Amino acid sequence: MDLFKQKNHMELVDVAMGRLPATMVIKAGKWVCVQTGEVLDNTDVAIIGKRIAFVGANADHCVGKETKIIDAKGKYLVPGLIDSHMHVESGMLTVSEFVRTVLPRGTTAMMVDPHEIANVFGLDGVRLMVDEALKQPNHVFVQVPSCVPSAPGFETPGSSITPQDVAEAMKWEGIIGLGEMMNFPAVINNDEKLHAEMDITRAAGKVIGGHYASGDLGLPFHGYVAGGAQDDHEGTRTIDAIARARLGMKVMMRYGSAWHDVEQQIKAITEHGLEPRNFILCTDDSHSATLVNDGHMDRVLRHTMNQGVNPMLAIQMATINAATYYGLDTEIGQIAPGRYADILLVSDLEEFNPELVIAKGLIVAKNGENLYEFPIIDYPDWVVKSVHIQTPFPADAFQLRTTKSNEVTVNVIGVIENQAPTKHLVMVLPIENGVVALDPDRDIAKLAVIERHSSSRKISNGFVSGFGFDGKCAFATTVAHDSHQLIVAGTDDDQMAKAVDRLVEIGGGQVVVKDDMVIAEVALPIAGLMSDKNAKVVSEQALSVLRGFEACGCHLNNPNMQLSLLSLVVIPDLRLSDIGLVDVNQFKFIPVIIEE
Repeated sequence: MDLFKQKNHMELVDVAMGRLPATMVIKAGKWVCVQTGEVLDNTDVAIIGKRIAFVGANADHCVGKETKIIDAKGKYLVPGLIDSHMHVESGMLTVSEFVRTVLPRGTTAMMVDPHEIANVFGLDGVRLMVDEALKQPNHVFVQVPSCVPSAPGFETPGSSITPQDVAEAMKWEGIIGLGEMMNFPAVINNDEKLHAEMDITRAAGKVIGGHYASGDLGLPFHGYVAGGAQDDHEGTRTIDAIARARLGMKVMMRYGSAWHDVEQQIKAITEHGLEPRNFILCTDDSHSATLVNDGHMDRVLRHTMNQGVNPMLAIQMATINAATYYGLDTEIGQIAPGRYADILLVSDLEEFNPELVIAKGLIVAKNGENLYEFPIIDYPDWVVKSVHIQTPFPADAFQLRTTKSNEVTVNVIGVIENQAPTKHLVMVLPIENGVVALDPDRDIAKLAVIERHSSSRKISNGFVSGFGFDGKCAFATTVAHDSHQLIVAGTDDDQMAKAVDRLVEIGGGQVVVKDDMVIAEVALPIAGLMSDKNAKVVSEQALSVLRGFEACGCHLNNPNMQLSLLSLVVIPDLRLSDIGLVDVNQFKFIPVIIEE
């Protein structure tokens, strides 16, 4: 995060004028000039140190004896890609390992909101991420998490972020703004804490991230925008994108592992003709298997172009649009003098596979392989010992008892594939010996959230539909947005208890149990969120978890990410926290068993 430190304008002038040799010159490329929307053939780029000094038809005057020459051979010269909103923790990787994985794919800048680790460790967790971000070969900017916890009073946080914390963090190098303002009901009800955080951010001249997860585009939406959020990535419909753009927000269209929102929202441009400069691409959440096997922002570009978007526009939404929004267009997001030399050499824009990646003036990757030596990070004990649940965990803790007989009506969380919102379902379940039981002929599983930041064993129970589980199985995870308690879902109490015990034993992560056997797991000892292994190992473990889901009858796309959001009490319709079942539309607790 060394903005302006290396930008000696006189040095740049000397190179541009031919008075000083460039460090590197790229010859004969096709310049993807996102600032004008042109592709210009036979373009040279001269670089000194970390920055671009000259872009033009001939840079021979910038070449000296020590200048490194790269013959682009007619390949496209594309600005490095920017992920405008993302969570490193969702990849189950450390910052260094995440960068190591996505840099060969062309991601040279990332806007990271570390609110996952903040919910476990507070400002100390944010500082941990910032310090590691500053050591990376690409640009890893950090947003200060805003809603920690996401909804006070509706969950038990592992830690918290105060306005005083926000004010302190705004002074740190590498901080780009305030993270997504998730608690939209608190914003529209003028919660003083959240508005204080936004006031502090405005005073620091930085951007305020948005997160309006409701489908209500009436007065609550207008009130939320008036509160100060400047972007939003929670839209899922075309009308969501149109409404946000019209009210001056930046529309962040996400295409991560499980949230596929580009297809509908891009129609605001392709079918309704809206001005594209206010639209930005992002991933939000991508797990390691997606990153390793499918890609990162390059994957988002390919998907966006498949929706009928021309390559130039898609690239603009992943480069200059994001840079301009964050006030960084004089630094990144375009190939132009004075900017960081973040340049990709690409043969085909639609296939978009970077063959050479230059970040901060260094060749960091070639043909998908890293050429950069990444830092080795040692994590303190408090980071790797964060799951505090006494074991063995009792199986009868997952029972919901009732005085009713025969059957009972219950509120059930309904999963929607590839979307973050859920459905509020009402179903009838049988009763066996005073305990609410599952109906094996219906797609319903037990769901429980266990407080894991202390040894309280506090638990709340409910039901979920949509996973398609069959047989005796359970899945447990400490990736449980946003307070990151332990979530366990399953069809059998004993399997659920066994999954909890195993998860505690490995220090957090995700575990699948079937017929009394642990059939898949990924260990995430760093805050119960991230692995200390390399991305290939983590992706293989994460894929084993997905295969474990399939073995249990679940064929949803990335169901582990669906499950991890079932405790996120700021996204409608229903969520289960460690305190109880929450109707997010009304923002109040409701009973699991409906009293008639």
